[in-house]
Amino acid sequence: MSDASEETRRLIAIMAALRDPRTGCPWDIEQDFATIAPSTIEEAHEVADAIARQAWDELPGELGDLLLQVVFHAQMASEKGMFDFADAARAISDKLVARHPHVFGDESREKSAEQQVKDWEAIKAQERAAKAERGTLDGVALGLPALTRAVKLQNRAARVGFDWPATDQVLDKLREETAELVAARDSADPGHLAEEFGDLLFVMANLARHLRIDPEEALRGANAKFTRRFQSIEAALAAQSRRPQDSTLEEMDALWDAAKAAEKT
Repeated sequence: MSDASEETRRLIAIMAALRDPRTGCPWDIEQDFATIAPSTIEEAHEVADAIARQAWDELPGELGDLLLQVVFHAQMASEKGMFDFADAARAISDKLVARHPHVFGDESREKSAEQQVKDWEAIKAQERAAKAERGTLDGVALGLPALTRAVKLQNRAARVGFDWPATDQVLDKLREETAELVAARDSADPGHLAEEFGDLLFVMANLARHLRIDPEEALRGANAKFTRRFQSIEAALAAQSRRPQDSTLEEMDALWDAAKAAEKT
């Protein structure tokens, strides 16, 4: 394996050269935090995708792409005199040590995973207080995927008692929001319709939380299933020298059912 510190220094030097105002790359020079942020999110998703596909040969490259995002942001910050890569690395190192007193401190490691989670949340609450984040929902990142952020907001509220006691109440709310969505659909008000649809998704995220399901993971599974079955439709039609646009909805429904039955067997 390569020397990590040497390769890290090399990457930081390359990024600095790309951002050099006189000799760097025009595209890299033009970027700022806002323009790079979407790429940072995209690269994180590509890491998750490689893991989900167990594409271990691709993972080093995807992790490298994600690391580049960190180096890119750190370089831009360094140019503005804000912080540099070392400061970012130091910050996460300090945070990890502070949040694991049972590893790096005097606390006992003889406690359950559940207790460790509670201790972790208590430490994070202290950190938020130190940053003047007084509200229960303060600090939940706006850039998170919406379903993930919904669950995090609901978890925060639940910690102070704002939560339904059981799944039945969530299902009742789901039926209520579904009825409101139907009414909004008939009102011909696009803004109201979008609002009610958002409310329905928010309750679905809450239902996932109560059922201990990761909604993002569940939706990714549904996406994969849809892709797999629709590709079966395309393959079946291609065997007849046809395309989906050359068939009827009834034909495609029948092929969908066949693909579904084949998966179950």
